[in-house]
Amino acid sequence: MTEPLKVLIIEDDPDIVLGCEQALQLEGIACDSVGSAEAARRRLGPDFAGIVVSDIRLPRCDGLTFMRELLAQDPELPVVLITGHGDIAMAVQAMKDGAHDFIQKPFAPESLVGAVRRALDKRRLVLEVRALRRQLAQRDAIEGQLLGQSASMQRLRQRLSGLASSAADVLIQGETGTGKELVARCLHAASPRRHAHFVAINCGGLPETLFDSEIFGHEAGAYTGAAKKRIGKIEHANGGTLFLDEIESMPLGMQIKLLRVLQERTLERLGSNTLIPIDCRVIAATKTDLLALSDQGGFRADLYYRLSVATLDLPPLRERREDIALLFEHFALQGAARHQRPGPEVSAERLRQLMAYHWPGNVRELRNVAERCVLGIESGSPPFASSDGPATAQPLAGTVEAFERALIADALRRHGGSLARSAEALGVAKTTLHDKIRKHGLDQGPA
Repeated sequence: MTEPLKVLIIEDDPDIVLGCEQALQLEGIACDSVGSAEAARRRLGPDFAGIVVSDIRLPRCDGLTFMRELLAQDPELPVVLITGHGDIAMAVQAMKDGAHDFIQKPFAPESLVGAVRRALDKRRLVLEVRALRRQLAQRDAIEGQLLGQSASMQRLRQRLSGLASSAADVLIQGETGTGKELVARCLHAASPRRHAHFVAINCGGLPETLFDSEIFGHEAGAYTGAAKKRIGKIEHANGGTLFLDEIESMPLGMQIKLLRVLQERTLERLGSNTLIPIDCRVIAATKTDLLALSDQGGFRADLYYRLSVATLDLPPLRERREDIALLFEHFALQGAARHQRPGPEVSAERLRQLMAYHWPGNVRELRNVAERCVLGIESGSPPFASSDGPATAQPLAGTVEAFERALIADALRRHGGSLARSAEALGVAKTTLHDKIRKHGLDQGPA
């Protein structure tokens, strides 16, 4: 924990508050104080960076009742109770109910400081473990979905990890089939908003006549046929993520309305004058150059700049051919499980055909090809068609180099990074394979 932990003192006696604050501050322990449970409630959350020191006798809501409320919200929050002479039996019961410690009035400053230090040590460990678990969950949410060992995919995953914990709006740019919605869902799953809704809107499939009702919602009676209140897509995404797919296809009139909501972070349902605050992360996706489109008058420049706080460019599959073997195997195994068929064999000839193809449909097309292979209906269709039109469109040197890199990467993956076994499988000397690994910048991985 880089952030210093704080002690929140809940006590309505100003003399005791002063004594506690002085004792802790002299020991370099940050602290704050409130006079009631109601005031403390506004400062405490599930990941409060500190501990609570509370008197049992408090106005309106006693310390024991408030402690149970806090532990119901965060069972690992240390609560140190301050007890009077007649409260010992009550304090013992509180320890059984989950209190971390208690000190009896009148108490020496050393007793308070000792109890607080023990509680802070426990809290620090709890918060460090939680942070580590969040990092692991974030890594799993990204690395478990975005497959590939190419340099471009490694950069993409690294950038996603940096953006996931932020609230910044993101613009995802990439060709059709590169996985823009998958990336958006990964961002949501790795973010603190993952427990709230992920709401996807296809901007190209939304009729302009229904835009206001679908996006903003409406009140009952707002127009003919509006029999009951409807919550719009943006409001439904409150606390979560709003994904705007094919944002370039949104008509200009809709763009103006959307821009106002994104700027003000408030909206009004149709038929209402009440402003509703909105807290959602906005992720937009496009397959076109929005800035060039705005220069042509087809997209609002101010909306572009509002959406592109951070941008992610997804590489087409033809630019990361070393990932094709891994992706094909992954999709083939998924298809085999879905159709209850054996997985197809990935022969050198089949891999050569996969590598030579130009993949206009990108990863989506590769998934379909893998499924056709599982079903045994791939013959005669790209990339296994007998015609060699698109397959020979790539420059020979680049195709050969990409094919060699993909073969080596696939062999290393299949043999756990073993240089000897990979060299044997490829039919080359270990020294030759080692030189080629260095040439292509491949990660050998675990030996």
